[in-house]
Amino acid sequence: MGVIVNQGIKNSVSFYLGMAIGAINTILIYPNVFNNQPEHWGLLTIIVAYATVLSTFSTLGIPQTFIRFFPSVKQKGELFLFSLIVPLIGFLVLCISFFLFKEEFFLLLNAGPDLINNYLYIFILLFFISFYNILNSVSRSYLDSTTPIFLNEVFLKLYSLVILVIHGLKIIDFTTFLKLYILGFIIKFLFLFIIQFFKGNLLFSFSLKSLNFKEMIKYSSYVFVGGASVMLVTRLDMLMIGAMLDLKQLAYYTLAFYIGSAIKVPGKAIVSISMPLLSKAWENQDFKQINEIYKKSSINQFIIGGIIFLCIWINIDIIFNIIPEKFSGGRWVVFYIALAQIFNIASGVNGAIIVNSKYYRFELYTNVLLVVITLLTNYFLIPVFGINGAAMATAISVFLFNFIRLVIIKIKMGIQPFSIKTLYTFVILILTFKVIIYFPLSGNEYVDVVINILYVLIILIPIIYFLRLSEDINKIIKSFCSRYL
Repeated sequence: MGVIVNQGIKNSVSFYLGMAIGAINTILIYPNVFNNQPEHWGLLTIIVAYATVLSTFSTLGIPQTFIRFFPSVKQKGELFLFSLIVPLIGFLVLCISFFLFKEEFFLLLNAGPDLINNYLYIFILLFFISFYNILNSVSRSYLDSTTPIFLNEVFLKLYSLVILVIHGLKIIDFTTFLKLYILGFIIKFLFLFIIQFFKGNLLFSFSLKSLNFKEMIKYSSYVFVGGASVMLVTRLDMLMIGAMLDLKQLAYYTLAFYIGSAIKVPGKAIVSISMPLLSKAWENQDFKQINEIYKKSSINQFIIGGIIFLCIWINIDIIFNIIPEKFSGGRWVVFYIALAQIFNIASGVNGAIIVNSKYYRFELYTNVLLVVITLLTNYFLIPVFGINGAAMATAISVFLFNFIRLVIIKIKMGIQPFSIKTLYTFVILILTFKVIIYFPLSGNEYVDVVINILYVLIILIPIIYFLRLSEDINKIIKSFCSRYL
């Protein structure tokens, strides 16, 4: 767990710094810059959503396959070549398919003129997101998850902040802003490529003779379908809002969804470094380490995610008073998404455990089922409840998704992530919320947000420390106190 804690802390710094920049962008700048034309924000969101979903189909499960087989493959150059050829073929197949049936796709997606006029940006993004994911897997396989996370979470959001301000000041029009926004993804890819090149991590061979194609293709096929399903589950709400409602409603949903999704930040930091370690643990049949990673990831994520949830929900009315009024209809979107993410991160690194195990095929079965459930719940709930219905559908999918994973791991491996400390944490979070709502505030909205956060931290941190709910969090608190206090 030393590597996980070390890089987890570094990754968390990047994630939380990125979250802070993203919060400034999403809560303060985007709503004001696009207040008169929220459909422009909706267009930006749906372009990224389509490119992200299609990148899963383009890479065909290769990023996860690279990490899974990296410890066992002796000729690394052959694995690199394989990981380059397959996504390139996937990208070309998608491009050809789209241009052959372009009109049919637009009709199926109920695409408006804004999307039709800017669809080429989807394919530019698709290419660079796909191959950035490959480079991300390369970096993580060498146990460096910090660099790609920093580029994705800090650099890209800081870059977006700068061009948003420039656009908000009317220095550039929306067309130029959109081009510069896409350019940010290209620059991010180039940075990671250059870093991996100079580290000597890119080793190519012109032979594929020693690779176990049967096992790798079998694994990547299952991971591809599972990964595509997960991506659809997480993005289907946005795609269906864009198709069933309009881009303005998508902009309103995007703001609320971002606030609720802030809770999953600690999970992203831990999963990113846990994947290669779990792959190695399965290679060595080290079930003790697998169980340890599973349990620690659960309680650590639940505590940190629970603190973030309290900080958000205790301030929810203040947040929606600060932003422009037309964006204020997403309060319950925040609640449903946040609640789902709490359960998601409290379930630990269940997905990473299954994907790296011999039971990886179960990812396929459960994920396909979840796509169907997500599609049906969105289809029936969005027309009735609007963007709240999309959030409900996402929450239902996330709960089912993680519950099924928990059951599979329990039945097949005999382990589960929860303990009595999980119950203690849940009770403490509830009681803290019940107490803080009666505490006095200053009356200034911006100051009150900070005061409420301080209330949460001042109450929870000592309780968590003295009850010893998490060894890793206690070590971090001790280290902080000894260094700064």
